Amino acid sequence: MGKDYYKILGLSKGSSDDDIKKAYRKLALKYHPDKNKEAGAEEKFKSIAEAYEILSDPKKKEIFDKYGEEGLKGGVGGPSGGPGGAGQYFSQANVDPHQTFRMFFGGADPFAMFFSGEDDEGPGGNFGGFGNMGGFNFGGHPSQHQHSQMQRKKTQDPPIEHELYVTLEEIASGTTKKMKISRKVLNPDNRTTRSEDKVLTIDIKPGWKQGTKITFPREGDQSATTIPADIIFIIKDKPHSTFRREGADLIYTAKITLKDALCGTTINVPTLDPNRIRKLQLNDVIKPITEKRLSGDGLPNTKQPTTRGDIIVKFDIKFPDALSKEQKETISSTLRN
Repeated sequence: MGKDYYKILGLSKGSSDDDIKKAYRKLALKYHPDKNKEAGAEEKFKSIAEAYEILSDPKKKEIFDKYGEEGLKGGVGGPSGGPGGAGQYFSQANVDPHQTFRMFFGGADPFAMFFSGEDDEGPGGNFGGFGNMGGFNFGGHPSQHQHSQMQRKKTQDPPIEHELYVTLEEIASGTTKKMKISRKVLNPDNRTTRSEDKVLTIDIKPGWKQGTKITFPREGDQSATTIPADIIFIIKDKPHSTFRREGADLIYTAKITLKDALCGTTINVPTLDPNRIRKLQLNDVIKPITEKRLSGDGLPNTKQPTTRGDIIVKFDIKFPDALSKEQKETISSTLRN
């Protein structure tokens, strides 16, 4: 004797479409395996979905009413006039109870909203105040009010930040970086996930300051219950062998001798362009706090891209380790005033 799908839903033969939907709605919530951990609940959940798939489909329901379960599976004659004629209509193996549940309630994870209330009574209870199924139409889709509730229940994962190191040369001219990330994405069933690589393209503009953030909204791991996190890249200066920057200006430290600091000299100041050298004539006495400014060879100004900062030259004066008696007398005589 085959299954009695009416009995599985607690109905009698001849029940209306509304009766079938109401019965499925009540039992699917009661026996869903994410909620009901009792032994046999998952099998009951599958049977309920199978019964609903049959009785909610007019063709399948007609065959079941006439021939029973065997008629659906091709065990007896059906509409096509011979053994197995009705077998084209249904195969139990094709029923995904979770997909049936999602399609009925009209959401990727509609189940979550039913069990988030403080008055959740557990298996067989009122399910957070939804015992009367208020707010859902009989077509199996959430009302506008319930849909907005579902949306509010979803929270976004915290942002994921990565430091992105760039050279001063790249900041000077601008560049494009391609960053490969690995993330989890939802499969078509909206429950399981798979790993996927994605390349994010970052167009770094000339003059971008350290600390600049580039945000890729919702590119984090996907899940059925949360909104993916934003991916944020933060610009950091890669240490440079010659310069460090302050805003749009480049700081360069020139090493000179005490003699050059006192008597004057000409030094070569490099720039970020390896083919360009600036000559700086030192005529005044150079003190440890002295700074010289070479205009126009710094970094682009982000607010005024056509203008550039300066190179600020600071000095590291090398003092002699020792002086002879004669040298001291000479210096003393020269610096007497």
